[in-house]
Parts: sequence; C-alpha cells; structure tokens
Amino acid sequence: MLALTRKLAAIAVSVSLALPLAAQADPAKGPETAVQTRYGGADSLRCLTEALYFEARGEGRSGQRAVAEVILNRVDSRAFPNSVCGVVNQRGQFTYNKGRRMSNAAAAARARQIAADALAGAPRALTSGATYFHTTSVRPGWSKRFTRTTRIGSHVFYRQGRRVATN
Repeated sequence: MLALTRKLAAIAVSVSLALPLAAQADPAKGPETAVQTRYGGADSLRCLTEALYFEARGEGRSGQRAVAEVILNRVDSRAFPNSVCGVVNQRGQFTYNKGRRMSNAAAAARARQIAADALAGAPRALTSGATYFHTTSVRPGWSKRFTRTTRIGSHVFYRQGRRVATN
C-alpha cells in the first residue's frame, strides 16, 4: 500500500509539472483564478523547478527561494539569457545533469511550489540582487570578483561589483 501511495504521488507531481502554468489555479483565490507570470509558462516552471530540485533540494525554503531569486535576477540582467530556461541551460552555469528524473516526489512538489511562487512575483528580498552563488564546500576563483551579499544554508550569494573591503 505504501509503495502504491508513493507511486501515485510521483505521478501527481509528474502531471502537475506537465500542465501549463496558466492552467494552474491559485487555491487561495479559487479554481477560476490562474497564476500569471511575465517569465513564461510551463517551460519556465519546469526549468526553474528542476534547477531548484537539483541545486538546492537539501536547503530549507529560504535557501530554495534564494536560488530562485538568483535565476530570476539573471533573467532580468542584460548579462545573461532573457528566459528562465535560457539561464538554467546556459553552458557551464549549473552543475546538475539536465533531464534527470526527480526521484523524491515531496522535494519535487516543494521545489515546484517555490518555483511557481517566484514566477508569479514573490518578493525577492533574500539575496540583495545576487546573480551568482556557490555551495560552501567550494571556493571558486570568480567569487573574489563579486560582492558577497549573504549566506543562506550551504549557499553563498554574490552580485556584480567589486569588493571594497572584507570583514
């Protein structure tokens, strides 16, 4: 019975990820109100969900929201592709293998909800405009060229601009 329940949950996540964003109703406003976004529809939701799942699945909600902020900040910047999927699929920027299966249904559902909220215009107040991040397990050379904005969980966030001083 438990195996069947898990299988059904996985199918539900797969189906909900396949639906266009415009068809997703906001439960707080009723089934007739569709979520609107300026970042695109189902493709943007799929790409952002996948990025959050594979880049920040082990983080709390704040950590996943912060990674979503970075991706959307990049979309808004002229220095990066102008779409969510363009940013997520930009060569050399994200380390996970694209197209892998999201095997943890609960983590996938949480990533999808955070992605949907971000695409629908949730406030971006966690990273102070960051467009870069890395985990605390590495210290990339590029991090010295940017201003560190914050650390959330096991990720450190940066925005463009030179550091003036370090503390």
